[in-house]
Amino acid sequence: MNIFALYAGQPAPLGPRGAPSAIVKSAVAQLTVSLDGTVEDQQVNKKLHGGPEKVLHQYSFEGYKQLSEAFEGIAFTPGSIGENLLVEGMHDQNVYIGDTYQMGEVVVQVSAPRAPCVKISQRYEHKNLDRFVGQQGITGWYYRVVRGGVINAGDTVSRLARVEHTVSVAELMQSVYNKAQAASAADFSTLAILDDEWREKCRRAAHKAGQD
Repeated sequence: MNIFALYAGQPAPLGPRGAPSAIVKSAVAQLTVSLDGTVEDQQVNKKLHGGPEKVLHQYSFEGYKQLSEAFEGIAFTPGSIGENLLVEGMHDQNVYIGDTYQMGEVVVQVSAPRAPCVKISQRYEHKNLDRFVGQQGITGWYYRVVRGGVINAGDTVSRLARVEHTVSVAELMQSVYNKAQAASAADFSTLAILDDEWREKCRRAAHKAGQD
């Protein structure tokens, strides 16, 4: 596999209140990656979109295809949902939590799905688009960085390892956002490779399902 494109952005007003967001990104030739961010891409809210557990966000062509089919008339072009990279052949159903990849000279590990926030709906000016993305399990995923360096557009992407006990990004997302699948969330909350925020999300989803 190869990196189709890389994207980076800077904060700009978004939504009715003009809150700063870097969800609008442009294609770049490379990303200089460290353990807690990149030189080229600025993240506004480090709790939601940044820090060592969320250094890079990857989306998929399959996700864009599903969005385009469900919401005709909206231009879901590559790079428009706020991701840092696109790789043809990688998507939420075949990428698993804890997967380790080499991209150019950089080594990364899948840490968690992207939590769909209202910025997605504001970006496309369509109410509840973020909810659809979560329910369908097409949010993309975040990487923690194992080894920093430079990623270039076109670099080779190779999976180095997959942990024994894990779950796909799509299945994990749907266990949290779809009540019918919430029973699985209790098991996923014990995955040591999953970041702390998402283990807590899984625990809450499983607890709520048990009360309903």
